[in-house]
Amino acid sequence: MPSNNSEFNMASIQMVSTPNLNENLETAARLIKAAANCGAQIAVLPEYFCLMGLKDTDKVNVREAPGSGPIQERIAAMAEENCIYLVAGSIPLEAKESNKVLNTSLVFDPLGQQIARYDKMHLFGFQTETERYEESETIAAGSQPGQFTINTNGIDWAFGLSICYDLRFPELYRALGQVDCHIIPAAFTYTTGKDHWEILLRARAIENQCYVLASAQGGLHLNQRRTWGQSMLIDPWGEILSNLSEGEGFIQGTLSKDKLKEVRSKLPALKHRRL
Repeated sequence: MPSNNSEFNMASIQMVSTPNLNENLETAARLIKAAANCGAQIAVLPEYFCLMGLKDTDKVNVREAPGSGPIQERIAAMAEENCIYLVAGSIPLEAKESNKVLNTSLVFDPLGQQIARYDKMHLFGFQTETERYEESETIAAGSQPGQFTINTNGIDWAFGLSICYDLRFPELYRALGQVDCHIIPAAFTYTTGKDHWEILLRARAIENQCYVLASAQGGLHLNQRRTWGQSMLIDPWGEILSNLSEGEGFIQGTLSKDKLKEVRSKLPALKHRRL
């Protein structure tokens, strides 16, 4: 647990999700419990934690209505059972188009109540001679940034929500304003991750002078898609405090208000902005 009221303990859960929904939920439950037992006050699941299908349309078949469905009910129960804030990396929710879903992060409090929602705004598209991936074929884009605040012991902690490909669009993070930590569930491909993942995460932390906690998929999936992994916590100076290369597991780290104040007073770049 944090040593004083100006600290907050977070955990990032890394998975190698499968096409089996129940199997993934069991893995998530086990890792969330382990993180909570180690003192985490909030745990973050990766993008597509509940299903990495054999084909992209598989997620459409398990989509849920907002506020109702077995995935949401199970995640809410996990938050309550472990008395923890829980960011459900991404869940497929119903979209206006019947053949698509919204790729949605939901946040639950220790009572199992939903307190925030963010629909992924930027949709990934990538193509080489041997690899092609186009999220817009099965996912509808969200339209509003997401954030939430937690109050512990009289201290507010502000969090920004984004998902995976959002990471490449710094204007989204500027639009969210000053936060203590940006939470970024992801399923970066191995191809893009090895070259860009760490650089982009550290850049978002440095330019916004805040912590960044990224929770990733990390390994070879049954659909033969390989994700990069490297879940990590980065401080406001851009230093990596903790990371997990590949495979399932979790990392933990502490947010510090004192560190945030130190960085922002030493180099008050946020106050120097002209645009």
